[in-house]
Amino acid sequence: MDMDLPLIWAGLLSLGVFIYVALDGFDLGVGLLFPFFAKDADRDVAMNTVAPVWDGNETWLILGGGGLFAAFPLAYAIVMPALYAPFTIMLLALVFRGVAFEYRWRDKSHERIWDTSFVFGSFMATFMQGIVLGTFVQGIEVDGRAYAGGWWDWLTPFTVMTGVALCFGYSLLGSGWLILKTEGSIRAQAYRFATLTAMGTFFFVCVVSLWTPLLSPEIYARWFTSPTIYFVAPVPLLTLVVAGFIARGIYKQIDSIIYPSTIALLGLCFIGLGVGLTPYIVPRAITIHEAAAPDSSLMFMLVGALIMLPLILGYTGYSYWIFRGKVRHGDRGYHS
Repeated sequence: MDMDLPLIWAGLLSLGVFIYVALDGFDLGVGLLFPFFAKDADRDVAMNTVAPVWDGNETWLILGGGGLFAAFPLAYAIVMPALYAPFTIMLLALVFRGVAFEYRWRDKSHERIWDTSFVFGSFMATFMQGIVLGTFVQGIEVDGRAYAGGWWDWLTPFTVMTGVALCFGYSLLGSGWLILKTEGSIRAQAYRFATLTAMGTFFFVCVVSLWTPLLSPEIYARWFTSPTIYFVAPVPLLTLVVAGFIARGIYKQIDSIIYPSTIALLGLCFIGLGVGLTPYIVPRAITIHEAAAPDSSLMFMLVGALIMLPLILGYTGYSYWIFRGKVRHGDRGYHS
C-alpha cells in the first residue's frame, strides 16, 4: 500500500508545532508572569527555571517553519505574504527576548531595561503567535494560487481575541512550570498566578470556541454534522474534565497536575482546530495534497526526518533530565 506522504508530513508538522507550544509556551509564559513577582530574587529564580532549556525549545519552531517551506511550498508561498507582519514581529520579539535574557545577567547596571525587554519580547512573541493562529482559523483570501488579501487582513477582532487567549494559555503553562520547579514563596505566587490565568484561559477558550463556527459555514458544518461531529463531540466534554483537573490541582495544591493538564487542554483545542480545518493547509483554499511537494522530495525528506527527530527528542529529553529538580534561592544558576 502506498504511503500518503503529504498526510504524513502534515502530521509531522502538526506534531512539531504542538511540541513547540508545550515547551516554548511555558518559558514564554514565565516571561509574561515576570513583572508580577514580588522580589528581584524571585525573578532570578523564575528565570533560572527556564535558562537551561529556553533556546532548545525554539528548535521546534524552526522545524515547523522549515518543514512548511520544504514539504508544502505552495502553502508557504501563500501564507507568508498574508502573515509577513506578524511573523516578522514575532521573530524580532524572540530575538529581542533572547538578547535580554542573556544580557540581564551580565549587565546589572541596566537590569531593569533588560527585564522590561524580556517581558515585552515574551508578550509580543506570544500575542503574534495567537494572531497567526486566529488568521488561519478565520481564513486567508486566495485567488488562483496566490494570496489575494490586504496587508492588514490578519488584524481583526477575532485574531486579537485569539492573541489574548494564547497569552492566558501560555501564562497558565508558565504557572504550572514554576509550581513544578520552585518552592516556598515563589511556588505560592505561582499558585496565585495559576488561579487567575486558569480563569482567563477557560473564559477565552469558551469565547473562541463559540466564535469559530460562526466564521465559516464550512467550519460550522464540520463541527456539527455527521461524520465529523463524532470526532468533535468528545472534545468539549474532555475539556471540562481537564478543566476540572486543573481546578482540583490548584485548589488542592497538587504540583504535578497543572502543567500536564494545561498541555492536555491546549491539545484538545488543537484537535478541535484540526477537525475544523482538515483537509486544508491554507484554510478553505488549498488542501494538503494540492500544496505538497512531489512525492520523491517528501520521501527524501522523510528519511532525514526519521533520523533527526529521534535525535532532537533525545537531546531535549536529556537536557530536561540533567536540569531536573527544584530551583531555589541561593542556588548556583545556569548563568553563574
